[in-house]
Amino acid sequence: MAIQQKSRQSGIRRKFSLLSLFEAMATPHALDRYLELVDPMTTVRDLRAEVTDVHRSTADTVTLTLRPTHQWRGFEAGQFVQVGVVIDGVRHTRCYSPACSQYRADGLIELTVKAHPEGLVSQYLHANAQVGLVVSLSQADGVFHLPTPRPESVLLISGGSGITPVLSMLRSLLDEGYSGDLTFLHYAYSEKDVSYRAELEQIAAEHDRVRIVLAYTDQTSGGDLHGFFGTEHLNAVAPWFAEARTFLCGPPGLMRSVRGVYDDLGLADRLHFEEFAAPAPTADADADGDVNFSGSDVVATNSGKTLLEQAEDAGLTPSYGCRMGICFTCTSVKTSGCTRNVKTGETDTEPHKKIQICVSVPVGDVEIEI
Repeated sequence: MAIQQKSRQSGIRRKFSLLSLFEAMATPHALDRYLELVDPMTTVRDLRAEVTDVHRSTADTVTLTLRPTHQWRGFEAGQFVQVGVVIDGVRHTRCYSPACSQYRADGLIELTVKAHPEGLVSQYLHANAQVGLVVSLSQADGVFHLPTPRPESVLLISGGSGITPVLSMLRSLLDEGYSGDLTFLHYAYSEKDVSYRAELEQIAAEHDRVRIVLAYTDQTSGGDLHGFFGTEHLNAVAPWFAEARTFLCGPPGLMRSVRGVYDDLGLADRLHFEEFAAPAPTADADADGDVNFSGSDVVATNSGKTLLEQAEDAGLTPSYGCRMGICFTCTSVKTSGCTRNVKTGETDTEPHKKIQICVSVPVGDVEIEI
């Protein structure tokens, strides 16, 4: 047995040695850059996915089914992936949460993308996604997921495109045969804006212990609730919410309302949430100092924008993904100076520290390795 194990380990080492040799011969490009000329889905290291189905259930959303390459390691319901597409010769990456169950048997991934007015990638996918399109893909990431063991009762709250991670949680719990109290509360402008409405209604009809509640903010008829979130909605749909675990994802207004109610009730520790709306900081009119992009020998006057925006304004092209402080793709080393996180308001003066430049603004002189 020991001899067989050593033989397998030796074989693996030989394969990696050959791979390293081939990659060295392929310089200056990675081996996958050549393989994609033959078949974009044939990769050695790069994780990619092919669109196998496209469905548009509402006017401003598109649902994509993706077949990932062999490197895919799966996900936990609630997590996100980074999807990259090439637009006018430039690869752009954004974060999206799988909407399918984490136990999906065929190994495919389902994403529903809402076309935001200023969303370059979402607009591109909504208008151009078709079967056969190959996109770059990251492994799943994020701390927004169900705990193990599962809570005795679960309240899922979503709004708009925030439905995807909590729908994944709902689908996964159903696949597990979850038997606790379970309510799914979703907010939309009207019934025509609800993705997966037919499926949600079917779930409600087939599962006695699952309560599906649709709340419309602009439509006064139909649905189960009307208006905006408040304690009266909580008491109506899940009177046991104080003992439950609540999982939340949605637009900023809904996020603020739910977090405010839970804070006031002393239940902040029972609320788990994911934000998929970028912070909207305004440039600091009183900004001073210079930003030294030491990796590029570029120095720019501090405009008060985020370091990512200032780098781009200076003609640099740092890596980024979500642009909202979630994916950590834009992480760079701040050599010196003070920065402020636009999401939390916290300042940081520690030198030689990795920071997320998409949510960090300089306070005075800052040097960063970009």
